[in-house]
Amino acid sequence: MTTKKEYRWTVAPVPAADLVKQLSDELTISASLVSVLINRGIDTFDKAKKYFRPSLDQLHDPFLMDGMHIAVDRLLRARNDKEKILVYGDYDVDGTNGAGLLYLYFKEIGCDVTYYIPDRLTEGYGISQSGIEFAKKVGVTLLVSIDCGITALGQVEYANQLGINVLICDHHEPTEELPNAIAILDALKPNCRYPFKSLCGTGVGFKFIQAIARTLGHEELIEKYIDFVALATTADIVPLVDENRIFVRLGLDRINSNTRPGIRALLESAGLKIGAIATGQIVFAMAPRINAVGRLGDAKRAVELLVSDSYNDSIAFAQVLEQENLKRRKIDEGVFIEAQALVEEYFKKNGDGAIVMHQEQWHPGVVGIVASRMVEKYYRPAVMLTTLEGVAKGSARSIAGVNIHQALKMVEDKLLQFGGHKYAAGLSVDLDRVDEFRKAFNAVIKSMLTEDLLTPVIHIDTEIDLAELTPKYLRILKQFAPFGPQNMRPTFLVKGVQVVGVSRIVGKDHLRFKIKKVGVTFDCIGFGLGHLQTKLKEKANNLDVVFSIDENDFTGVNLTQLKIKDLK
Repeated sequence: MTTKKEYRWTVAPVPAADLVKQLSDELTISASLVSVLINRGIDTFDKAKKYFRPSLDQLHDPFLMDGMHIAVDRLLRARNDKEKILVYGDYDVDGTNGAGLLYLYFKEIGCDVTYYIPDRLTEGYGISQSGIEFAKKVGVTLLVSIDCGITALGQVEYANQLGINVLICDHHEPTEELPNAIAILDALKPNCRYPFKSLCGTGVGFKFIQAIARTLGHEELIEKYIDFVALATTADIVPLVDENRIFVRLGLDRINSNTRPGIRALLESAGLKIGAIATGQIVFAMAPRINAVGRLGDAKRAVELLVSDSYNDSIAFAQVLEQENLKRRKIDEGVFIEAQALVEEYFKKNGDGAIVMHQEQWHPGVVGIVASRMVEKYYRPAVMLTTLEGVAKGSARSIAGVNIHQALKMVEDKLLQFGGHKYAAGLSVDLDRVDEFRKAFNAVIKSMLTEDLLTPVIHIDTEIDLAELTPKYLRILKQFAPFGPQNMRPTFLVKGVQVVGVSRIVGKDHLRFKIKKVGVTFDCIGFGLGHLQTKLKEKANNLDVVFSIDENDFTGVNLTQLKIKDLK
């Protein structure tokens, strides 16, 4: 099966000329940038002002979230009565940052609080029986879950029997029946009128502490916790719009200017420059290191780093994350190479379709990463399973337009359990039903796939001329950040450019060249696009290029270059 993808280009519609002119005049920015804004729903001066100048006072009222009054009352009663509180997180970036945020804030307001992160291998995802037993053993009477709990019906019942109240902060899809908790904070809950439905778990935790702080009359205190929300929101790949964009913009400002000791040590161990941290550094450098300790061992080590108030202690914690990440990468690469050979063999025998692979020795901590890499390589939905405690367990990842959670729901009679999101899910299957599941899942996926869905799309924001890319244009473009889902770095199309000089392959199959049009010249880099060099030579005098704009800091000098996505 070929893995060199051909892309479809789609150009966003050109907005009404009178609206473009009006907003261009009001904002004093170019028409093409205004077109990008309008197509992102920013179609008034007021919306643009909020977009370019996000602030905490733009956040929604936390008490609009169903259950918030009950949650705040119960937490404050626990504080006042000196009850022992357990913050129960998850082992990923969202769960560990959420646990750190709640733990530090509860401590700050005088609570007797500790935290717990389940072991990925022995306890699995979510609230576990052994976690509840730990809570009972240490005298906990209130358990606050973060980034998990919405489907923990039996576990919450067990906690209730042991005299432990459970308060849930989650953002995952609820099932038809909800746990019998004291309060459930989840904007996806039926009949919850909270206006923004795309918070990550830590975002829900922040809304909780915002409501507590408002009740106690010190809402200004919570701004110092926004770095946790920025890390979790970015790493969890939720839409960077509405409150999420505010959290990430302000959180990045804090990470870059008032860095907490643990985050500083993490950045330094990853070789990152404080002051230049953006969403890309979180996704590709910080998140893998935080996740690695939970994938290969005890994720409490990530929380220890995040909540540390000692820089010297943090250096040691960060080194542990660094070493675990190096180990994780080796394991990940080994599983990926092995899985790739199996996939190629499978496609030869069975033709095209979804990827469902199972090997009992694969490390459960990396199957999600390998599933993502399979999707990237083959552009097909992928399920990777290993054997854990006599059951096939693993992760599913999807392509744009195919709802993996919905697909799994359609074959749930073949599964022991599953849960997750539109593009990512976890699942478990009886070992003797893996083949049965594979066939049923493949049939469902094939019914969902169309030729268009199997061709990845490059969404182009607007067509421009190279001459438009002035220093002022680039300065304004920077303010579109932070970039992420639903607020991606703008993608431009320029037609009829000429290649200047000789193109060359650099690094690992990256294509470097220069283009020019009407006297304006720009450096270009196409990561992983070495296979397009022939096309580049054939059409050197009349090329259409799709790109985003990137800044590279070489030897302290900012160089603007065009990051090529495709060319025709």
